[in-house]
Amino acid sequence: MTNVLWLQGGACSGDTMSFLNAEEPTACDLLADFGFNLLWHPSLGVELGDNLQALLWDCVSGKTPVDILVFEGTVVNAPDGTGEWNRFAHRPMKEWLTDLVKVAKFIVAVGDCASWGGIPAMEPNPSESQGLQFLKRQKGGFLGQDFISQGGLPVINIPGCPAHPDWISQILVAIATGRIGDIDLDELHRPKTFFSTFTQTGCTRNDHFAYRASTQEFGDRTGCLFYDLGCRGPMTHSSCNRVLWNRVSSKTRAGMPCLGCTEPEFPFYDLKPGTVFKTQTMLGAPKDLPTGVNKKDYALLTVVAKNTAPEWTDEEFFTV
Repeated sequence: MTNVLWLQGGACSGDTMSFLNAEEPTACDLLADFGFNLLWHPSLGVELGDNLQALLWDCVSGKTPVDILVFEGTVVNAPDGTGEWNRFAHRPMKEWLTDLVKVAKFIVAVGDCASWGGIPAMEPNPSESQGLQFLKRQKGGFLGQDFISQGGLPVINIPGCPAHPDWISQILVAIATGRIGDIDLDELHRPKTFFSTFTQTGCTRNDHFAYRASTQEFGDRTGCLFYDLGCRGPMTHSSCNRVLWNRVSSKTRAGMPCLGCTEPEFPFYDLKPGTVFKTQTMLGAPKDLPTGVNKKDYALLTVVAKNTAPEWTDEEFFTV
């Protein structure tokens, strides 16, 4: 039996909604087939009511073991340093966190907010929000850069806005079955199995990207979304086009630009009007180039690619 405690700080519950759509394995599979015991979840465990406070104290004391502590949402440190009040447990969430991380075997941060602060941590960050072990790309966060859980690992970050449901469920299964040691974490504590490649890997528009064939309309069935619509697929670490959402599609397959939501800097350009869904350029070239490409090489490749683009790059590549 694996005891899972799921807490939520400053959040929109987007990661919870995503998790409930997991398919391999499903949320029900975790309970039925993998022996998960869900001690508490803010959306699924409200029947505990005021008894949550007693449960959490039992966890802190060690009476009830916590094998996996899942945290969704940002750690709120304001107003006046008080933090967000837990309406069920009658205590600031950051105080519960301080105690619970000392007894939990593994800590999993689900979503951008828990990983590195997310949208609430945008400047000027009046709520003084933080991720568990990062503030944006800066290591430290609420728990500090040297924090290590009882299981010997730092906080395991599963970013995204929201995080992909199967990333969450598969990492939880890896922990429960003792295979977490086989999963390497990158420098941002993301599991490499999901975050070593770019969103562009597996994108159905890669040939159009190579020939600089662009599209300027959402949902358009021709062209690449990078050159005009601000797609960040070539610079974003995720497996969205390898592990499809609901095993069906992804943003780019549906004609929607990748927003780079698994990177600490998200949201890019602070969501200012005229910057979202529009490629920012300088002297005709994108300001943000694909990882590993320099501006000089890009300019040369652009001329060659456009002059050699075949006619099929203007044709629809999906059939109805």
